[in-house]
Amino acid sequence: MAEQKKIATRESYGTALKELAAVHDDFVVLDADLAEATKTVMFKKAYPDRFFDCGIAEGNMIGVAAGLAAAGTKVFASSFAMFAAGRAYEIIRNSIGYPHLNVKICATHAGISVGEDGATHQCNEDIALMRTIPGMVVINPADDVEAKAAVKAAYEYEGPVYIRLGRLAVPVFNDEESYRFEMGKAIVLREGTDITLVATGLMVNEAMNAAKLLEEKGISAEVINVHTIKPLDEEKIIASAKKTGKVLTIEEHSVIGGLGSAVCDCLSEKYPCKVQKIGINDCFGHSGPAVELLKEFGLTGESIADRAEKMVK
Repeated sequence: MAEQKKIATRESYGTALKELAAVHDDFVVLDADLAEATKTVMFKKAYPDRFFDCGIAEGNMIGVAAGLAAAGTKVFASSFAMFAAGRAYEIIRNSIGYPHLNVKICATHAGISVGEDGATHQCNEDIALMRTIPGMVVINPADDVEAKAAVKAAYEYEGPVYIRLGRLAVPVFNDEESYRFEMGKAIVLREGTDITLVATGLMVNEAMNAAKLLEEKGISAEVINVHTIKPLDEEKIIASAKKTGKVLTIEEHSVIGGLGSAVCDCLSEKYPCKVQKIGINDCFGHSGPAVELLKEFGLTGESIADRAEKMVK
């Protein structure tokens, strides 16, 4: 059996920008001295007149993006998640969120899978930060196909969007020909009756792996891919919770303020049931190989299956 192709979603972002630029000339790309890493360098080489390097000054980059958007130009602004969502938060809130400007913040190197760069660069708080900004759409694609579709959907959307992208190459499991991305609409990847696995980003593939392991033990797991965390597809989550009665959320992000919190907000109000969260448990990460860190923090199919089995039994 051929090995599953793996592509980092930051690579998908660079590819999507080039594909968009070939048919649309009404947007520009900004970066904060990280074009090689964020893969905006692909766009830079093809369309140098539409690319602007703002240097190691993320707050200023967001201010420039706001000015361009206020003048009628669509903007994609990129840096590492720690700097895009963290360092530039106040400017995003006041200069982009408050006036609801047409800026797409595409943040790479998110989560624990940044690996050897360590705790200072492993942003496990970005979803929580962006969720709190009124009117901000928050997207966390699961693979190459979904990431490219998300970037193109963000271009079409009028208003601010935050897209979370990863450094680590991850399996491509969606089919490009049949896949359809709809902002705010989760995807039920697998039907089940015993427990619901609600996952986002690179954890979606791990949730599918967990469901296969659970099936071997006679446990039927439903798997939902929540690529858009805000607005959340409450309808699909509630429907699945009513069917299984148990929900396990999985994210490569802090358990505080991210996908798990969004799901708990929804279910506690509209269909109270048993919910548990898998993620980063109120701690900082540390330096190490990405795959080993994911194992250490319980973000693998095996760990998810073990936790789900305990919930069911």
